[in-house]
Amino acid sequence: MAPLARLDNIMRKSASGVIFVNSNMPRHNFIYDRFLRQAVHSDGGPLSFPFPGIFLWDNFVSEEEERELITNMDLDAWKVSQSGRQKQDFGPKVNFKKRKVRLGDFCGLPAISRNLVLRMSQEPVLAGFQPVEQCNLDYRPQRGSSIDPHLDDTWLWGERLVTINLLSDTTLTMSLEQGLTELGQGEVRVSVHLPRRSLVVVYGEARHRWKHAIHRQDIHERRVCSTFRELSAEFQSGGSQHHLGSQLLDIALGFKGTPV
Repeated sequence: MAPLARLDNIMRKSASGVIFVNSNMPRHNFIYDRFLRQAVHSDGGPLSFPFPGIFLWDNFVSEEEERELITNMDLDAWKVSQSGRQKQDFGPKVNFKKRKVRLGDFCGLPAISRNLVLRMSQEPVLAGFQPVEQCNLDYRPQRGSSIDPHLDDTWLWGERLVTINLLSDTTLTMSLEQGLTELGQGEVRVSVHLPRRSLVVVYGEARHRWKHAIHRQDIHERRVCSTFRELSAEFQSGGSQHHLGSQLLDIALGFKGTPV
């Protein structure tokens, strides 16, 4: 195996804004090859490994649909979110720490999403996908917008995370802090290119093992995304909270929603 690059002076920023510098911390950088479904080494070397759990759909929406979606989103207020983002939420009120869900003002997904959800269901990877929440996020380079590496909740949200990427290309960075045995010590990163107007599905190992992030250096102009989430098994038929899940789905798929 060829020597892997080591990055010195890796900077990490805590929630309080303090920057920590870790010297001699190795990092292994890969690029996702969608056709091979593998992570290939970013320097073009021979090293690669299978990377399951990513599905990309180019031109999921047309240019005309993109304009219509953005126009409709901008008619509603954008709320200030974390890390320079703005957001619009269409979903129930959730306390993940206490594992409590309440309807609040939730009145469904927005009407303009009805055809998008119908189109999604035609793809085998998304068979049976019934979103119960939609979150729109607005990223702008002027605000230094980003989202830190994280794993989405698995108590309420189900197997597939679906995101439509609008207005500009960006990079979804998948990371594994503990690394991989075959690579030795150090964080592993896999860069997934997201074209404008594409749809990406994150599921399986990519959903549950690898954290995902959008770094500020990958936001070059305004980017808007819509992420759709389905219910976990606990809230589906046969689950302990299937009655609540059924109620949430009935509201969500009425497509009468306004941001909550």
